[in-house]
Amino acid sequence: MTSAAIYNRNNAPEINPNIVNDKEVDIAQTVRGSDFYYAICAVMGAVALGVIGPSYAKPRTDRIFFYITAAINMTACIAYFTMGSNLGWTPIDVEWHRSEGIVAGRNRQIMYVRYIDWFITTPLLLMDLLLKAGMPWPTIVWTIFLDEVMIVTGWGSCFYAFGCAALLAIFYELAGSGRKHARALGSDVYRVYMGCGVVTLFVWLLYPVAWGVCEGGNVIAPDSEAVFYGILDFLAKPIFSILLILGHWSISPERMGLRISQFGQPAPPGIHGEKSHNVGTGHETGDSATGDGSTSNEAASSA
Repeated sequence: MTSAAIYNRNNAPEINPNIVNDKEVDIAQTVRGSDFYYAICAVMGAVALGVIGPSYAKPRTDRIFFYITAAINMTACIAYFTMGSNLGWTPIDVEWHRSEGIVAGRNRQIMYVRYIDWFITTPLLLMDLLLKAGMPWPTIVWTIFLDEVMIVTGWGSCFYAFGCAALLAIFYELAGSGRKHARALGSDVYRVYMGCGVVTLFVWLLYPVAWGVCEGGNVIAPDSEAVFYGILDFLAKPIFSILLILGHWSISPERMGLRISQFGQPAPPGIHGEKSHNVGTGHETGDSATGDGSTSNEAASSA
């Protein structure tokens, strides 16, 4: 079989044509965009397997970061397979009409499956980072809510300001509180957090730019859109995942306050929940300091 025959085997745009509900889209991806989506799909799948496989060398109680990170890449793998198959899109009338041939037309192919992917994976990315920093659950939940606001309001120009405001609030939590918490956990945790955090902040700043020249401004063609978003997602997910797992390999989740008990095994003494919020402070909470509260009282009485 010749290389040309292998290269031309991708007929997804022919099997799934650019028609939805009897409506044909003018500005759509070609086989080149589909090929690139499939390539990123393969990378996402390989990284997901590369993360979940080594996790079995760890106790079940130490796999939380492996599971979260694998879920990120598995979800993205499915999303990219969908986009490579020319599915998961809808035609939307463009706001900015262009005269250039590749972006000329009344409507454009918008990949809504990309937003579904982000709605699932970006909270998991933030959870990876914030758990790594030992952040308290209320802050994690609030940051994830801001992330969902950013994703939901990112589909249209009217809501663009809301999404940017939410993005800045997320950056504040990552660069401010998260950095302080990570530093308190030790230099090794701080190094991993900063490495993954810098990648995340840098790449996420480029997503609004990508939206502006792709769906928002209709400046570049859908094939170029596939490359732009694909590179960003490659950095934000596989590269992030590799940095996190390699850096985390020799760090126990208990360092971040994630004390998870195996079924049938007693919990560590004084621990009644899965996450302590006093990591790095030297303080104990609740019964762990004085038993059931009677020990200190009895000591005071006997004195």
